Amino acid sequence: MDYYIRLKEDDKEGAKSSSQKILSEASRVYISNIQLLIDKLVHNGFYDIPIPKDSYDETLQRVLFFKDVIENQDGYKLLYTDHKPIKKEKDLQLLFKFTWFATIFDVNAEVNNGRGPVDYKVSLGNYDKTLVEFKLASNSKLKQNLQNQIKIYEAANGTKKSLKVIFYFRKDELYKIKRILKELKMENDENIILIDCTPNKSSASNVK
Repeated sequence: MDYYIRLKEDDKEGAKSSSQKILSEASRVYISNIQLLIDKLVHNGFYDIPIPKDSYDETLQRVLFFKDVIENQDGYKLLYTDHKPIKKEKDLQLLFKFTWFATIFDVNAEVNNGRGPVDYKVSLGNYDKTLVEFKLASNSKLKQNLQNQIKIYEAANGTKKSLKVIFYFRKDELYKIKRILKELKMENDENIILIDCTPNKSSASNVK
C-alpha cells in the first residue's frame, strides 16, 4: 500500500492530465451542448408553447419536443462526448431542465418524498402533479425500474400521472427495450416514450 501511494504521489502529471480531461468533458456536456440545445429551442419557437390543460399535457409536450430535437434535428449529437454516448442519467435530466423556461408549472428535480428521488415532479398546486423518470436503455435495472419504481414514486407523491422516457443509442438496445415492454405488457402504454439517439441517421435525400 505504501508503494502504491508513493507511486500515485509521484505521478503528478498523470493526475493533472486526468483532471483536465474530466473538466474538458464536463465543459462539453454542461456548457457547449446545453447552449446548442437552447439555441435549437429558441429557433423552433419552443418557448411559445400555448398554456396546457394540466401538468401531464405540459410535461408530455416538453418530452415530445425534446424527442423531436434529438431524433430529427441532430440533437442526438448533444448526447455524445468523443463519439461516446452519455453514461449518466443525471446528464439527461440536466438537458431536459432547459426545456422548462416560461412555464406556469412548478418544476423540481430529484424530489424525495420518502421513497427515493424521482427525476422530475411537475406540479400546479397539490392536486395536479406529473412525475418523469429518465432511463438509459443500457441500465441493468431497466426492467425492475419500469415494473416497480414509478409506481412507488406515484404513491409517495400522491399522483397517478407519470412519464417514463427511455433513451437508446444502439439498435440492440431498442430490441432490449421492446422485449422488456412486451414481458411487462407495457408495449402499448402511452406514457412510455422512447427516444432514438443512434448516430449516422440517413439523409432525407437517401430515404426511399
